Amino acid sequence: MNWKGVFPAVTTKFHADGSLDMDLFFKNLDFQLECGVHGIILGGTLGESSVLSHEEKIKLTKETVNHINGRVPVILNIAEGATQDALFWSKKAEELGASGLMILPPMRYAADAREVVTYFKTVANSTKLPMMIYNNPVDYKTLVTIDMFAELAECENIQAIKESTRDISNVTRMINRFGNRYQLLCGVDTLAMEELLMGAVGWVAGLVCAFPKETVAVYNLIQEGKIEEAREIYRWFLPLLELDIHPKLVQYIKLAEQHCGIGSEHVRAPRLTLIGEERARIEKIITDGLAKRPKL
Repeated sequence: MNWKGVFPAVTTKFHADGSLDMDLFFKNLDFQLECGVHGIILGGTLGESSVLSHEEKIKLTKETVNHINGRVPVILNIAEGATQDALFWSKKAEELGASGLMILPPMRYAADAREVVTYFKTVANSTKLPMMIYNNPVDYKTLVTIDMFAELAECENIQAIKESTRDISNVTRMINRFGNRYQLLCGVDTLAMEELLMGAVGWVAGLVCAFPKETVAVYNLIQEGKIEEAREIYRWFLPLLELDIHPKLVQYIKLAEQHCGIGSEHVRAPRLTLIGEERARIEKIITDGLAKRPKL
């Protein structure tokens, strides 16, 4: 498994009546691949996984794997409250042909360090798929500490970490402690360039759903050592990237996809599409960004 590169946490596309819109989903997916992304992540927060049925998740995973057809890895996110449910999805991901798993600590229950480590080990030992642990204490209230990662190092298929602690220096701490044992991927759009410069090898991205070309350009330029060129794009990008760090990131990013012609703003309840002052404010950020879009 190659964890290096840009991995879009793709949105799930819906029709106005709330049903899955696979045609629009594949239109966006094809554009992501055309722009050079390195993998696809299904079932994350942006994918509105919590409001999808089991059958919809299975359909989405199966059809994505078939559509991608091995061109890039397809990663399925696991965000469950019960260990048995996480085990169900790790097994189902293998059956459906997914390339790997991204996994959060247990949802809803505030598990302690022993429980979180046991949860991750139980899932890791149940599957041959490579795994990326999603460490996001800001949004999900559980911090996976460096000492916990030391315990998890015995599980060879726990290979990567989606670093979303919001502490850039954590990249250096992890490298100092573990060297290259874990592949680190930035999970916060507004810190991506900084973490890539400090040693992260990948970017689990949000605004890439609307702006894949620019996201991949920033990543590639950094890998090539063209820091000034990357910084110029990143400075243009930042007001848009900030849409990723709001509780309504799904609505904001879907609206951006719609403006870019590769998505729609349809969300599934309890989320609602934007109205009034909030909609006008977010649309201005998007249209200002489009008006000043850099030529690559």
